[in-house]
Amino acid sequence: MTALSVSTSSAASLRAEALVIGVAKGPKGVVLAPGTEAVNEAFEGKLAEILGTLGATGAEGEAVKVPSPAGVKAGFVLAVGLGEAGDEGFEPEALRHAAGVAARTLAGVKKAALALPAESAAEVEAVALGGLLGSYAFGTYKGKGNGKEPVGELVVLAPRKGSKDAKAAVERAAAVGEEMNRARDLVNLAPNDLTPKSFAATVQAAAKEHGLKVEVLDEKALTKGGYGGLMGVGGGSVNPPRLVKVAYTHPKAESTLAFVGKGITYDSGGISLKPAGYNETMKCDMAGAAAVFAAVVAAKRLGLAVNVTGWLALAENMPSGSAVRPGDVLRIYGGKTVEVLNTDAEGRLVLADALVRAGEENPDVIVDVATLTGAMVMALGTRTFGVMSNNDELRADLHALAGEVGEESWPMPMPAHLRKGMTESTIADLANMGERMGGGLVAGLFLQEFVAEGTDWAHLDIAGPAYHEGAPFGYTPKGGTASGVRTLVAFAERTATGKA
Repeated sequence: MTALSVSTSSAASLRAEALVIGVAKGPKGVVLAPGTEAVNEAFEGKLAEILGTLGATGAEGEAVKVPSPAGVKAGFVLAVGLGEAGDEGFEPEALRHAAGVAARTLAGVKKAALALPAESAAEVEAVALGGLLGSYAFGTYKGKGNGKEPVGELVVLAPRKGSKDAKAAVERAAAVGEEMNRARDLVNLAPNDLTPKSFAATVQAAAKEHGLKVEVLDEKALTKGGYGGLMGVGGGSVNPPRLVKVAYTHPKAESTLAFVGKGITYDSGGISLKPAGYNETMKCDMAGAAAVFAAVVAAKRLGLAVNVTGWLALAENMPSGSAVRPGDVLRIYGGKTVEVLNTDAEGRLVLADALVRAGEENPDVIVDVATLTGAMVMALGTRTFGVMSNNDELRADLHALAGEVGEESWPMPMPAHLRKGMTESTIADLANMGERMGGGLVAGLFLQEFVAEGTDWAHLDIAGPAYHEGAPFGYTPKGGTASGVRTLVAFAERTATGKA
């Protein structure tokens, strides 16, 4: 795992294998970002000219290496693009992306210094988090020597003034980034290694390490308790379902949040089998549960003055003689019945159980996170998650918070007329399918049916950004991304300060 530290040394004097500086796109070519003065002096004032000759433009995603001159202690200088140069500095997300590009480029390097333009604690945190996320690599199944090791240590250079704030910012980045990388690991694990039982065991181990309370309901307890959604969806698998509760409490907390995560450790579609080409990445269908788990642990590590309870609805959706069938009726925890019209609309069934159970503890707000619908991907693409809520102010707040921490989201409506299609079942309270058009909205409306009356609730459909199948970019790797974690942590932090 890449180590993070902070230093107030000058960029030119710090000993490291690599020194990372920022460059931007100017009106007449590449320009040096603030904080590079001493380095440029060592290059006799010609660093921008040299970089331009090598093809640098300052565009985001760009990385150009230059051997260091005598006045720079690092072995070489890596210039990373920050995008358009502006009069008001660079946005935190641009700093995160640049640090992520640098960390990916420097795989195999033991120590690198990040001398990106970071004057405030927020900017220092952005650089540190981007670097830590960019250094991520999943190597569980690869033999030694198959690929470079992640950069060993990243030293974030910060101004001497406010060094205590800078140190705290790096520590916060480490807490959030390491938990995001833990979530990425879970998403990337092969489904034969991550089952509901082993996922629950991972949570138990982390709970013991960090002093969290955990409770696991196995198939016997779920059957006895009447959790029809989890037992129905998990009934077709030899790996039975689990409902995991992991709780962080703070002695000075005045609010309680419940985070609910969809945890389908593998989704074949069940009897409504997915077509060829749609099964290969379905190990990622537990990304919502991974995000919730990571957020609870991060809240504990940050010591936030808010109570946070995570509910992980874990099941494997498989076709077999014991699998739930289209036409079956399930009784969800709490008593409502659901006619199953499509077994591939299984996430909403397991979430229904968890939402009702979470609501019994009377939290101030419930937020669920799920790779719920392909319809949301069709609507918003692969980098943006949808936000739905029974409270317009909560929806707007989560959308704004997501933007502040660098996650792309979009507020989605909950049209009342779409509810009708789900309530027309002739044999049950609800059907798990409604109108085909607006399927992502229908799924959200279904979930709302299981939220306790008077409880503020929001739904994050992360089906698009939870798993990245293309080439890495910025700090985003191929595979699991830990989408939603930063938004949940920011919401918990905002609640703890009384601003939510």
